[in-house]
Amino acid sequence: MGLFVNTIADCTVPEKILLAAFQLEEAGQSPFSAEALIVAVWQQFPRTFGLKGYAEQHPDSNKVLSSLMGEKGLARRGWLNKMGQKLYALTREGRQLVRRLRNDEPAPAPTDNVKLPRDQDKLLQTFFASTAVRKYQDGRKQELTFADACRFWSITENSQGAALDARLAAVRAALADVERMVGRGKTVLSDGRHLTGDDANMLCDLHLHLEDRFSRHLTLLRNRLARN
Repeated sequence: MGLFVNTIADCTVPEKILLAAFQLEEAGQSPFSAEALIVAVWQQFPRTFGLKGYAEQHPDSNKVLSSLMGEKGLARRGWLNKMGQKLYALTREGRQLVRRLRNDEPAPAPTDNVKLPRDQDKLLQTFFASTAVRKYQDGRKQELTFADACRFWSITENSQGAALDARLAAVRAALADVERMVGRGKTVLSDGRHLTGDDANMLCDLHLHLEDRFSRHLTLLRNRLARN
């Protein structure tokens, strides 16, 4: 089923990029290059992604690239996988979002009192007990330290390189699962804490912020461990 006209008009810049990425993959380009995506999204949405004053002649590559990279980029949000140097592919979550935008499947309905698995319940309690969450919620992001990040991720500086990456990937996947399960509903953790979709989004944003802010620390830790 095709896109509704009002859906296209309401799409955000990241959503339009995902729609173009989907069409590239449907045409057999997977993974696709950043350059191919820039051209594809400009061809579909020249008014949004055209160079100012030359919208019909040239794409504004910076507008696309800025949506791919950074803390709020499509890769960090779990919608695109970076497959190599300037190579990307849609994730399962990215394809699901595209299908909803294309009206191929309905958006999930609001749900109440979602039941989370015990391991996710315990993990969420650990997150909310961390100093990183308290500082982030109190608007004290500038006070966050790498020690706060380590406690949030439950890692130490003695972790092996492979274990470090595996732990970060596990945290990322667990938060994405919680975000999907809770959606626009809510849940109550076993310690009595009420958790909503906004809370799940906050944890995802915090994780991305910590990864971005302390990327050099993580790289140094990996490199140091690799030499040992």
